[in-house]
Amino acid sequence: MFEVIGERINTSRKLVQAAVADRNADYIIDDVKKQQDAGANFIDVNAGARIGHEKEDMCWLLDTIQPIATVPLTLDSPDPTILEMAFLMVEKTPMINSISLEKDRFDTMMPFLEGKECKVIALCMDDSGMPISSDDIANRATALVESLNKIGIPTASIYIDPLVQPISTDVNKGTMVLNAVRAIKNSFPQVHITGGLSNISYGLPQRKMINRTFVTLMMDAGMDSAIIDPLDSKIMATIRTVDMLLGKDSFCMEYLKGVRSGMIQS
Repeated sequence: MFEVIGERINTSRKLVQAAVADRNADYIIDDVKKQQDAGANFIDVNAGARIGHEKEDMCWLLDTIQPIATVPLTLDSPDPTILEMAFLMVEKTPMINSISLEKDRFDTMMPFLEGKECKVIALCMDDSGMPISSDDIANRATALVESLNKIGIPTASIYIDPLVQPISTDVNKGTMVLNAVRAIKNSFPQVHITGGLSNISYGLPQRKMINRTFVTLMMDAGMDSAIIDPLDSKIMATIRTVDMLLGKDSFCMEYLKGVRSGMIQS
């Protein structure tokens, strides 16, 4: 089944930043509960936007969220010292967001990840910039999987982000990433494919329609996870319906549950 990483607890969002600055636990708790009720499988926690306050903000967020968290957390920071602190605080096996092939990030994250039991989001980014072709994405994914395997991270715990790019700048960006996902899954059937979807629609009108249609295509290609807002009921309904149509929903139970709850409507 498709895994949803709830993206809302991020201090780059104005309301979240204000709640964290004011230590408004009720706001954070309410938001996390809503994401879980909507079907989030992970809750991403990012405290990086308040420069100079990330450590205490992350600590406060984890103390606030963990007592009511029913799903694992995604620890989201480029700073291994923040991640080390957060890793020691969490109760459920976390997801780490993220590593890439960029030398500075790769060289600092690999020692942190070695020997840890966790899931890892791995971005297909290197020092040359964004990938320019399907082969480029697939080659970077191979390098990431092989490097993480060497330090003990199993392929089934790796979530490759192929880096979706705006189709408004190049009409081939959609097929580029779709072909890359198929190639990655062909080489590594156990690897997961995740990432943000909304970049595909950047600069175009009716973005939510594009995003919902694109997730259908990506799921057919092999994507089985995404970093999205689970309170977007229409994309959640699309995901659950596609899971059923792809044969991943035994006896259509999750689809039927969604219909009964009102999440899935015509």
